[in-house]
Amino acid sequence: MYMTYSTYARMCARVHLRRKVEMPLVADYRTFTDVRSHLKEVFDATARGRTVTVQRDGQLSAVLPVDRLRTYFSRTVSPRVRVTREDDRTIALMEGRPFVSEGTNVDGALADLALSLREYAEDWDDRLERAPNHADNWALVQLIKLSTDEQLLEWLERGGE
Repeated sequence: MYMTYSTYARMCARVHLRRKVEMPLVADYRTFTDVRSHLKEVFDATARGRTVTVQRDGQLSAVLPVDRLRTYFSRTVSPRVRVTREDDRTIALMEGRPFVSEGTNVDGALADLALSLREYAEDWDDRLERAPNHADNWALVQLIKLSTDEQLLEWLERGGE
């Protein structure tokens, strides 16, 4: 049985390499009215960990469990925090990003950094998302918005893992 499957898989792979196959995304719900009339089922499915797709005006959107999305962002968006001491203060900066904060100790500097990130996420939603030098921060902003203060501090302290 394994040999048969293995041969079938190799044959399928060769066929796919020869011709490019475009697989269209298929919506679980094709209209807003359809999803609205099945909203309980949508939320029940996401409670079980499933992603549900909804199409509206040609755009496909996903409804998914926030905790899984936040966990994904916390693992894939690296804070790259470097902490240094300068005189009587502690400096926390995110390498490669324009965020730097200070405090009397590491905890204070990271708490101030988390506050700066919260303010940035608000500004990003209001106006910065369209600025070319901020466009790549979408995932960072989503992580900030989906995290509690405690989760955000933990992410900063652990370096993303």
